[in-house]
Amino acid sequence: MSAAHPSIVVLTGAGISKESGLDTFRCAGGIWDRVNLEDVATPEGFARDPALVQRFYDDRRRQLVESDVQPNAAHVALARLEREWPGEVLIVTQNIDDLHERAGSTNLIHMHGELLKVRCDACGTIQAWRTDLHVETPCPACAHVGAMRPHVVWFGEMPLQMERIHEALSGCGLFLSVGTSGNVYPAAGFVHVVLDLGDAHTAELNLEPSLGASLFEEQVYGPATEVVPAYVERLLTKGIP
Repeated sequence: MSAAHPSIVVLTGAGISKESGLDTFRCAGGIWDRVNLEDVATPEGFARDPALVQRFYDDRRRQLVESDVQPNAAHVALARLEREWPGEVLIVTQNIDDLHERAGSTNLIHMHGELLKVRCDACGTIQAWRTDLHVETPCPACAHVGAMRPHVVWFGEMPLQMERIHEALSGCGLFLSVGTSGNVYPAAGFVHVVLDLGDAHTAELNLEPSLGASLFEEQVYGPATEVVPAYVERLLTKGIP
């Protein structure tokens, strides 16, 4: 990293994938309007009815694998930023889809896990998974039955790689928040980390103001497929504001 090209941290949320056809959670008509999150996105819900939870994630995994969902222009623009920016670009995503990877991003943290991976609670093995997962599915690594679960972070569980995320936030020169609601912690608090620990420029790129919009020095509103490519183009031609 150089002073002229400091590192960039990009936080992405469901808003960036919505234009690819994936449901968001919190908007009107979103997933949490149709399903009780306590039933399908908590350890307690999984303990009560693991079959219900597995079916919920099977449906979402099937949508990602079998539909024509593709990365959109916003995903592609962020992959371009990673390739062409002379400093480091780290994408921290709250999304559990694989659209960033499909667009070409490689320096990526899925802080809430990944829909196309599963984990065995008996042996801890994490592995790629693209088909349905059932309560009776044995772990391919240890053969334990009843311990397989989606590799996603549920409410009440600790997001992944938080130490690495905080290190990146504390040293970055630009923090971008893209397509996030600003009401899910700890991600909603990342802008506070940046403001408290560094002097990075902060920008929110969103369809509409988030709950924390006033904390950002710069706000750009509109569809992700429009505002993200334009912002990346500006960064690559003019640098960080």
